[in-house]
Amino acid sequence: MTAKNKLNLTDISLIVVSLVIGMGIFRNPASVAATSGTSTIFFLLWIAGGIIALFGALTYAEIGQRLPAMGGYYKVFAECYHPSVGFSVNSIILISNAASLAVVALIGADYVSDLLYGKPSGVLFNSIVAITAVAAFFVVNLFGLKTSSRTQNVLIIIKVGLMVLLISALFKGVVIEPHGYEEGSPLFTLNDKSAFSLFVISLIPVCFAYGGYQQTINFGGEVKETRIIPKGIIIGIIIVIGLYLLINVAYVEVIGYEKMKNASAIGALLCEAWFGKAGGKVFDALMFLSVLAYVNILLMSNPRVMFAMSQDKVLPKIFSYRHPKTEALVPGLLTFSLITIIVTFFGKGVDNILNFTMFLDSIGMSTSAATLFILRKRKQNEAMITGNWNRFTPMLAGFFVFSYFMIAVGVVIKDVNAALIGTGLLAFFLAVYYFFYHRKKPD
Repeated sequence: MTAKNKLNLTDISLIVVSLVIGMGIFRNPASVAATSGTSTIFFLLWIAGGIIALFGALTYAEIGQRLPAMGGYYKVFAECYHPSVGFSVNSIILISNAASLAVVALIGADYVSDLLYGKPSGVLFNSIVAITAVAAFFVVNLFGLKTSSRTQNVLIIIKVGLMVLLISALFKGVVIEPHGYEEGSPLFTLNDKSAFSLFVISLIPVCFAYGGYQQTINFGGEVKETRIIPKGIIIGIIIVIGLYLLINVAYVEVIGYEKMKNASAIGALLCEAWFGKAGGKVFDALMFLSVLAYVNILLMSNPRVMFAMSQDKVLPKIFSYRHPKTEALVPGLLTFSLITIIVTFFGKGVDNILNFTMFLDSIGMSTSAATLFILRKRKQNEAMITGNWNRFTPMLAGFFVFSYFMIAVGVVIKDVNAALIGTGLLAFFLAVYYFFYHRKKPD
């Protein structure tokens, strides 16, 4: 890869922010408030989630330095455990990411419909908008990493600007009443469960709201200097933690802790603090831009995993092809985009069958972070590891691994069927690997 196409510190930092900040932060705090019991537990949850995310960022920062490779999230499993593990885990991630991207694109179409018509549109309209969004960023990514990265920087700056706008509602001195509530959603108090139980139950969605930064190591082979990987990951996650804590303060102050429990569209309520009745329309427009940022970052990240898997011959050789001029990963980009477009025709109901990803993501985060100890034992890329903070990384990584293992246990308790489906899928892809790839003779 030519130097001009490589990523700098700003690019890496904003990729982290892009991977973490999704649409959930504009909705999920309402459900976290409903299950946390008290405002004190509510804020402790977001602080604890931020601390766990920071420990994870420091862990993956060192992993990224020790194993700087395109498709690094596949590489850590394949090289530290076994190629079958890398193939199985990342195959599921690729499929679930394509499905999630389709769902998010369809949700984005809802925002466009509400902006233009003030009401939901039909399946045809939503499908056209969703497919157009995916197709547009497919074209953007064909121009290469630097073009897609610059586009992503603009989109994520707009998303961060939206969050700053919502946070600044604190200074308006107004109280906004919710317009509706999510019926049938859990609502717990200290009379129902202990403070510890409420904390553990509510920590699961909080930690998932902070997740995503681990995928940054997929770009490890495309940075100008390996030493900027840890800096970019740490800067990015610190930005996220700051924004998350501040926007939750804004939710509680402007809406009220009790009133925000299971309230719908709490992000739009903060927008109303500035724009009144027109706030919903402004929020629709900004949220669609936020959806576009998610579309682009997944189209940037996932073909790189497919490239790494192809190089290890667990995917067909064609996925390691790079355009001679733009260096775009055309086959992987095309395949991932087509899968996403196909899934859009199944509708948003697909999201209901993706609950198993919470269990597999927890196991994936725990086991991928644990590769730090394997890489350290091998003294891999030892010369690149500098700075005093690395002395504490093993302890932080140990805490992080334990935290996500316990989150996986929590997911099992909360939804044992989802955990069983996730385990079954993992076993299926392991069987696929051993049937199709394990017996292949090396060239």
